[in-house]
Amino acid sequence: MTRRGRVPLSERVYHSLRRDLATGAIVPTERLGEERLAEIYGVSRTPVREALARLQADGLVERHSDGLYPYRPRLEELDNLYELRIVLETRGIQRIIDVAQAAEREASRFDPAPAHDLALVRAELDTWRRMLEDPPAPGPALVAADEQFHTTLLAAAGNTALADALTGVYVRVRPVRTLDLPTPDRIATMTAEHIAIAEQLLSGNPDRALGTLTAHIDSSRAHVLSRAQQALDLTKLARAVRD
Repeated sequence: MTRRGRVPLSERVYHSLRRDLATGAIVPTERLGEERLAEIYGVSRTPVREALARLQADGLVERHSDGLYPYRPRLEELDNLYELRIVLETRGIQRIIDVAQAAEREASRFDPAPAHDLALVRAELDTWRRMLEDPPAPGPALVAADEQFHTTLLAAAGNTALADALTGVYVRVRPVRTLDLPTPDRIATMTAEHIAIAEQLLSGNPDRALGTLTAHIDSSRAHVLSRAQQALDLTKLARAVRD
C-alpha cells in the first residue's frame, strides 16, 4: 500500500495565505513580514518565504521599498483592461462573421474555408459540458480554465495574435480574479454561458454568439471591479484605523 506523502509546509502556507488574502483576513495595508506570518501559521520563516515568492509570482503580492504587501488593485487600470478584452474578443467573432459573409458573396462552387477551427471549439464545449456535471471549485484552476476558453476561441478564429494579446490582458487582470471567490451560482452561470457561446458558434450563428459573449464579459467585468472596490475599501479602512 502506497503512503501518501505529506503536503510540504510551504504549500500549506501558500494556500492559507492566499485564502486569507482573498477573504480580507489580512489587512491590505499590512506589510507581509516573514517573522509575523511564521508566527500566525505556526511554521518557520523558510516555508513562509517560499510561499511569498509563489504569491509574488502569481501577482497577489507586490514588493514596495520597505517590503512585500498584498496586491492593491487599481480600478481605472482594470476597467481599461476589460475594455481592451471586449475589443479583442468581439473582434475574433466578428472575424468569423466577416469570413462567412465573404464566402456567401463569392458563392463559389467549392466548399468555402471554415470561418473557425471547429475542432478547437468542440473540445472546449466538451470540457465545459463536463464541468456542468461536475462543477469546479473556485480558485486558480477555474480562472485558468476560463482564460483557456476565451483564448481558444480567438485562436480558433484564425488569428493567434489576437489570442496572444488577450493572454497579456489576463496576466494583468488575473491577480484580482484569483482573489475573487465566486459562488456556486456564479460558476454555474459562467459554465452555461461558455456552453451557449460554443454551441452558437458550432451551429453557425456567430451573431448570437457575439451578443452572448459581450454580455458574459460585461458580467465578469462588473464582478471584478466590485471585488477590486472591496479591496480598496478595506485599504482605506485600515489606513483610517491606523491613523
